[in-house]
Amino acid sequence: MDSHLKDIRVLDISRVLAGPFCSMILGDLGADVVKVEPPEGDLTRSWGPPFVDGESGYYLSVNRNKRSICIDLSRSEGREVLYDLAGRSDVFLENFRPGVAQRLGVGFDAIKEVKEDIVYCSISGFGQDGPYRERASFDIILQALGGFMGITGEEGRPPIRNGVATADLGAGLHAVIAILAALLRRTRTGEGEYIDVSILDGQVYWLTYMAQHYFLTGESPIRMGSRHPQIMPYQAFPTADGHIVVAAASEKFWKGLCEAIGREDLIDMEDFRTNEHRVINRETLEPILDDVFRSRRTEDWVDVLQSRGVPCAPVKRIGEVLSDPQVLHREMVREVRHSSVGPIKQLAPPFRFASGRFEMEAPPPLKGEHANTILLEAGYDQNRIEELSRSKVIL
Repeated sequence: MDSHLKDIRVLDISRVLAGPFCSMILGDLGADVVKVEPPEGDLTRSWGPPFVDGESGYYLSVNRNKRSICIDLSRSEGREVLYDLAGRSDVFLENFRPGVAQRLGVGFDAIKEVKEDIVYCSISGFGQDGPYRERASFDIILQALGGFMGITGEEGRPPIRNGVATADLGAGLHAVIAILAALLRRTRTGEGEYIDVSILDGQVYWLTYMAQHYFLTGESPIRMGSRHPQIMPYQAFPTADGHIVVAAASEKFWKGLCEAIGREDLIDMEDFRTNEHRVINRETLEPILDDVFRSRRTEDWVDVLQSRGVPCAPVKRIGEVLSDPQVLHREMVREVRHSSVGPIKQLAPPFRFASGRFEMEAPPPLKGEHANTILLEAGYDQNRIEELSRSKVIL
């Protein structure tokens, strides 16, 4: 397959999750991603357990299809090396707190001096302006401030965060979208672009119909567990041995559900006649369905409901997901060979092109693994590379 971003070079000085997730997607799409790490390496290299041969699982999850070089950006010689690499790049990615890149001498203006048409993307917790601009941010902070924790969990119990770092991962996706749009614009105009991605903005953007609920009613939606504020039944129910999720999002599915569970009498009952009635009378209907679903095993209910075409699914643990026949058929779990660890499993990109299959060609790199090759490509001779290495400008 001819990679879609072939000949696009990304210089990535980001760390932890939002930026590295963004650059991994660009790498999966075929871009040449150079990961610039500080002398001690990306912070997530130390996050664990689990570790395998000294490599953390967290780091391995978002850093494939990249090459690594360690540069000490606090030193002028290190910044000169970065400028040389930026001059050969199409995209520059950073996720420092606002103002830090400028203080290091690697802000947009400095990079634009060496590459006029650079697409420069900054990811930060709150964006480059506003009253929260300089606050420290972590995913859980943004899930709380962005409203997600206010609607996740059950009313009367503590709010909970999403099980993965959706604020950071969402910001990575938004950055990819913006970078691709800026590259497309550059092909038309020849001009570069500065992109400001705020993680908080992304969380607010994702509130969608929950925000619209507030706009229309003036009331903030409450935490409802797995329930849906506008559809009933659309939630998890306890079974004899676990939980099942049911999504009866139309009258057709409601009728099929009632028939499948042997409660045809509910179909025409006035309190449950339409979805609007069922939402209003949720507190009456839910205990009825709870009692029914507790009477059989999850697998039995899935078979019965699917035979009637009712959307449903068991609530699966991660291990069950990664061995699911549909997931395996779609080749979402693949293997790459790591230079020190050996074969490791990775999650594949969730998109396909008719032009060919994605290959996860490069495993997550060791710290500074590709410094020599990267600098040779940039025009450095071996003597200069060894000199920079001895002085610990690069590692």
